[in-house]
Amino acid sequence: MKSHLHPSLRSCLALLLVWAATPLVGGAPVDPDAALAKAAAQIDAQVGASYKRQNLAVSAPAGDAVFLRRAFLVAIGRIPTAEEARFFLENENPSKRRDLVRYLVNSPGYASHMSNWAFDLLRLTDGREGSNASNEPYRHWVRNAIDGNTPWNQFVHTLLSAEGDGWDKQTAAVGYYTRDRGMPLDNIANSMRIFLGSHMECAQCHDDPYDGPEQSDFYQLAAFTHGQGMVKREQMSPLWEELGKDQESRRSEEYRAARVIWDKVYGLSLAGSGEGRIALPADYKNRDGQPGEVVGARTPFGRTIRISERRGSEKGRKQLADWVTTHTDKRFAIVIANRMWSRVMGHGLFEPIDDYVEPSKTANPELVTLLGEIMVILNYDLRAFQQILLSTATFQLVASTEPTMMLADNLRGRQILRLSAEQIWDSLVTLSVGDPDKLPKRGLDERIIIGGKPVLLGKKTMSELSAEVLALNNERELRKYFANFVVALRADAAGQKSGDDSMAMNAMKAAPLQYGGDSKVRASELPSPAPRGHFLYVFGQSDRQVVEGGTREPNVGQVLSLMNGFVEKELVANKEAHIYKSLAGSSTPQERIRRVYLAILARPPSDEELGWMLAEVTAAGDEGYRNIISALVMSSEFLFLQ
Repeated sequence: MKSHLHPSLRSCLALLLVWAATPLVGGAPVDPDAALAKAAAQIDAQVGASYKRQNLAVSAPAGDAVFLRRAFLVAIGRIPTAEEARFFLENENPSKRRDLVRYLVNSPGYASHMSNWAFDLLRLTDGREGSNASNEPYRHWVRNAIDGNTPWNQFVHTLLSAEGDGWDKQTAAVGYYTRDRGMPLDNIANSMRIFLGSHMECAQCHDDPYDGPEQSDFYQLAAFTHGQGMVKREQMSPLWEELGKDQESRRSEEYRAARVIWDKVYGLSLAGSGEGRIALPADYKNRDGQPGEVVGARTPFGRTIRISERRGSEKGRKQLADWVTTHTDKRFAIVIANRMWSRVMGHGLFEPIDDYVEPSKTANPELVTLLGEIMVILNYDLRAFQQILLSTATFQLVASTEPTMMLADNLRGRQILRLSAEQIWDSLVTLSVGDPDKLPKRGLDERIIIGGKPVLLGKKTMSELSAEVLALNNERELRKYFANFVVALRADAAGQKSGDDSMAMNAMKAAPLQYGGDSKVRASELPSPAPRGHFLYVFGQSDRQVVEGGTREPNVGQVLSLMNGFVEKELVANKEAHIYKSLAGSSTPQERIRRVYLAILARPPSDEELGWMLAEVTAAGDEGYRNIISALVMSSEFLFLQ
């Protein structure tokens, strides 16, 4: 396909990559802002050409207040604090919008907001149904990858090819597979949908009647990941059966200790790197194979990768990861570029965003191709890519009030869109505590927990326990290790009963920072998903059972929550809330009202609004300010993004 990336822009972005590694190229500094601005300009040129081709009127640029709030909510998922709003709106520097974008994408808030996106995309939950194990080390790995701005192709390749110890920081990405333990076919179907925009889930049972993937395509693809298991778990199976043989045995301390190893060590591990072959299911009915017949792996599109059904492979999942990230033509790059476009602009260049459309069949083929090329040249740097989109004139257009029903309409400015549950929560937390990104992040709990209590504090962590257990070579070694483990637990329990002060100190040191559902912190730091009844749950946060399962639909419970829940308790009726502290130093009712508007809506009140609010304060005194705050937080302007 013809490239739509101007040669000078390609060179400029290539230099940007070099600049990321070293600030000097040939003795001269490379200006990253210039490279990003040039890319943004070419995107705007393609958008402008589309406007001209369709004879569309160009929307006006949004004002500073609208841009400020939009940039904060899109880039970092929260409204600006009153102080941040005042600083930007009173700043007369002509480059302040560019400076704001750079500040936002390099702030901790960017990683927090992107983590919510990744958790939804990967269906990442803290706990696991039917098991004492959790996804905690996997969640921690994903969050660190987002914090470190790991390139998307590297991130995906690691997810698809990882194997080994689920507690090892180098291999914790195995959680992508162990999260779906026992459902490998669903996992591969989700992988195709998430990373390549291909819906193959129906092909598990039958051919697609509309010239889509056939059932044989699905099973040949699934062969790449077939043969998943747990690292050396068979060594413990006899002991596990002995300890769990009856109800009496399952009440023993040995059984509780064994369950930690069974669920949290073996259960989080992943053995088998992909056999590359699979038996067709018993209900397979197509003429191209028989039930039970073994077929080799084969990719359904892009560069053809095959594995013989006779020989199989020891690296099937690595070959799958290579194919997804490198050998699917421009599909992998375009799918993630469109996801980021939708994230920034509010609507994909093709929709649904997880259903890939060839660029030539979209309403804007040149733009779609250009975005894919920029993504590749940036080496899948999602932060730099979003910085480019946030810097475009297209992002700064006044929001369209017309619903987007046609593909041709998707460049007519942002759609007015309701905030996600996480954006609303994080914005309310901002009003309550100030900048929530200054709060410490949730830590990784590596304590060994038995019977709801931490044990062996300061002596052994889950990471150490897992590494030691998985290094054992046979059942005999395992039984000996387990016997010593139980002895250590009993000695530890005796020490705790004796009231050893050093053990209490160790307990304090070992306890990681964790946040409960009522904590006033970013959504990305709370339990995932939020408990039923929590504000996030009520406002439509995904339950993380299906890909991107959140909703922005309103309901009566949301109104009640705003009136009587978190907003009333932690904001309106809380004299220590940050929004009240931001009023300090204001000498007149007019200034206090102005600051309330800046804090909640990121803009000053109009003259008419100021008159209404002054009347309320005159009539109700200090209670009037609480009424104003309550009314503004429940307004459509607060709950929607322009």
